[in-house]
Amino acid sequence: MTQEVTVLGLESSCDDTAAAVVRRDAGGRGAILSNVVLGQDDLHAGFGGVVPELAARAHAEKIDLAVERALAAAGLGLADCNAIAVTAGPGLIGGVLAGVMCAKGLSAATGLPLLGVNHLAGHALTPRLTDGLPFPYLMLLVSGGHCQFLRVEGPDAFARLGGTIDDAPGEAFDKVARLLALPQPGGPSVETCAAEGRATVPLPRPLLDRPGCDLSFSGLKTAVLRARDAAVAAHGGLPREMRADLCASFQTAVAEVLAEKSRRALALSDVTAFAVAGGVAANRTLRAALEDVAAAAGLPFVAPPLALCTDNAAMIAWAGIERFDAGHFDDLTLAARPRWPLDRAAAPMLGSGKRGAKA
Repeated sequence: MTQEVTVLGLESSCDDTAAAVVRRDAGGRGAILSNVVLGQDDLHAGFGGVVPELAARAHAEKIDLAVERALAAAGLGLADCNAIAVTAGPGLIGGVLAGVMCAKGLSAATGLPLLGVNHLAGHALTPRLTDGLPFPYLMLLVSGGHCQFLRVEGPDAFARLGGTIDDAPGEAFDKVARLLALPQPGGPSVETCAAEGRATVPLPRPLLDRPGCDLSFSGLKTAVLRARDAAVAAHGGLPREMRADLCASFQTAVAEVLAEKSRRALALSDVTAFAVAGGVAANRTLRAALEDVAAAAGLPFVAPPLALCTDNAAMIAWAGIERFDAGHFDDLTLAARPRWPLDRAAAPMLGSGKRGAKA
């Protein structure tokens, strides 16, 4: 590599409006010059989850502010950037549209190249930004909307080894939090509550009795519902101790399932390391279980800093840099996509429709 590259990244696929500036030096090392995230937790708190229409409007109102703050924090102007990268999917279409239209406007006004990035690729390539991880490596992408085992072979080459056939783990955490009257987002709430409890409630470990790396979390969520109802019937309500035990038991079940499936995925592929990314990767219990799996396999375990596990624009800027190096540019016909599988050769896991495979 001989060229220093600086990219402005935009991310608006769900409920975080984000912009960041990332630079890759001539030696291939990445540096985050700024990373601005404007969250929407307060906006959606009263609804028990993300409301797509509200999220889209908030993105449209805040995306330019996020860009302004990211450039100011980096001490740069648009003229100092080599390209603009933006999440073009998958995600909530209103939010994705807000980011894509903003990026198109900036590109048209400045003449800077436009780079449409797959949000999942942003997560999957984050270990290359943080740790310079060489290809190929195994990535467990585990978030609110996605859960996949990917063999990352190149900036635009991903082989899916398995994934969820229903709920993603983050979705299950959110639903369990609602079942137990815990605040959203559910992941941090369940983790905090679990720290006060013991994993004594018998819950299933879905699909461990079947071969392969596919996962399922819908039945586990239903099992928590039944255990909660039994506790309410027995005690005339849900005691605090029981709520904590349910959280601890659910979290342990998810950790054990992900750990076993990770062992299977590692056995299927010759890789340089085991990496994990996505919002659920911020859960310390899950991280510890996955780190043990990597150690048993004799492989490095790479987990980005917690701030880079949740949705952010630094990962989009870095994925844009990888596309920039490969010469994969877009133009003003770039379309926002609600669905965009990374492994386009794999059969759809969650069905398909007129807009393509869901995952």
